[in-house]
Amino acid sequence: MTSAQENDHAAIPSIPLTEDRPELESGEGSIGALVRDATTHLSTLVRAEIELARIEIARDVKRGVRGSIFFMIALTVLLFSLFFFFIAIAELLADVGLPRSASYGIVFAAMLLFAGLAGWLGYKRVRGIKGPRRTISTMRDTAAALRRDGDNTD
Repeated sequence: MTSAQENDHAAIPSIPLTEDRPELESGEGSIGALVRDATTHLSTLVRAEIELARIEIARDVKRGVRGSIFFMIALTVLLFSLFFFFIAIAELLADVGLPRSASYGIVFAAMLLFAGLAGWLGYKRVRGIKGPRRTISTMRDTAAALRRDGDNTD
């Protein structure tokens, strides 16, 4: 790929390595043509950088999703393991001398207490969410400034 015309079909834009206009000799050309070429090359460079960032972000998101799948599998196995852990605690209480029904009742009550505590803490955290107050404030200020500027252009 040596010119921009040859790169029209490519996924990532590139800056041409040779002059697109062979009729101009090197050193000839107006300032306007040089500015236009520089603007075109800068635009191509920015588009290429954006495309590269998009590709890298997409790759990292895919890796993150794959990694999170393994975390979800581990969490699922852990949750199923807790069932056996609670049975073991109830059996331990029964071996200590409590009636089997009382030991399972104690474990069940402890689980309900823990679930209630976790639910209450979660409720307090969610209730504390106030939203993007600073963003809303700055957007209102921006809208007000734009309305004022629009009114003064008469």
